[in-house]
Amino acid sequence: MLGWAAGRPPDHRLLTGILVNVELATAGANKRRAGRWIPGLGLFFVIGQGPGNQAVQFPSGGEVEIVAPAASPGRIILVNLVPQPGLKKVVVRFLDTTYELGPRDQGLEGFALIGLDAGLKPGAYDLELTAHFEDGRTSRLTHRLQVGDRGFPVKKLWVKEQYVRPPPEVQERIQRETEILELAYSVSSSRWLGEGAFELPHPGEMARNFGERRVYNNVPRSTHSGVDIAAPLGSPVRAANSGRVVLAKDLYFSGKTVIIDHGLGLFTFYGHFSSLKVSRGEAVKKGTVIALAGSTGRSTGPHLHWGVRLQGSRVDPSALLELVLPD
Repeated sequence: MLGWAAGRPPDHRLLTGILVNVELATAGANKRRAGRWIPGLGLFFVIGQGPGNQAVQFPSGGEVEIVAPAASPGRIILVNLVPQPGLKKVVVRFLDTTYELGPRDQGLEGFALIGLDAGLKPGAYDLELTAHFEDGRTSRLTHRLQVGDRGFPVKKLWVKEQYVRPPPEVQERIQRETEILELAYSVSSSRWLGEGAFELPHPGEMARNFGERRVYNNVPRSTHSGVDIAAPLGSPVRAANSGRVVLAKDLYFSGKTVIIDHGLGLFTFYGHFSSLKVSRGEAVKKGTVIALAGSTGRSTGPHLHWGVRLQGSRVDPSALLELVLPD
């Protein structure tokens, strides 16, 4: 939940309707956006795009201070719902994805995570929110989210030629593995499987190289959709949070790979291992050793490639580390 001025929230007993807080998790700190109070509905929703502190006054009294940078590719938006009497659920829609927030006893979660893909172009985007009440009433709000630019550098790397121009005999394997990855990412638990904050999967130094435009052997290739963590050969790599293993397999490009579903469309990806220690379908706790570091697949040396997919969006893992989730 968002932090409040004076260290405490306003008295929710004085408010009607619902309260929704929107938080941007960024690489350096937990950033909070200015919001708007919607009278009658009791809705507090993100507005404004500039950095800095802003105070928001509630009709019932009380004040919150919110600190916010501009939204940009690779960031995460956290939407928290504070339950109120008579509220059934809240539906949020961003781009082509719909998120439902509500009580756990109705099979929902009280928060949603929205990823801003690495390739998202700067501009204004609509964030639509609909509140559904038990008496059949609905109330809608459309917010215009301004996404800023984020420059990504170009990096040249040299690898075995077979990983730049794969020979014909491996083309079928590459296509099959592409389909396997799509399937692994296609189904996520509707319940949150994580426990508390995300942690680094390895203590090595993490390069801030998310979004790099990679050039292999002077041939441009895809955007680097994760970060690289220095990891000596054979050193243990741990699950960044609790979840369910949806893939544990040797892949052509990422080598021995593990993907964990944490629920609500959030997956963490770990690649280039020398040895796997978990199997598909296995439930893992945060900190469980899932594999040993290596240099399999398209790799220039022993390290861990760590990535995040959120409802199909490629998200910066450093943003995930700064995410403050509800208890």
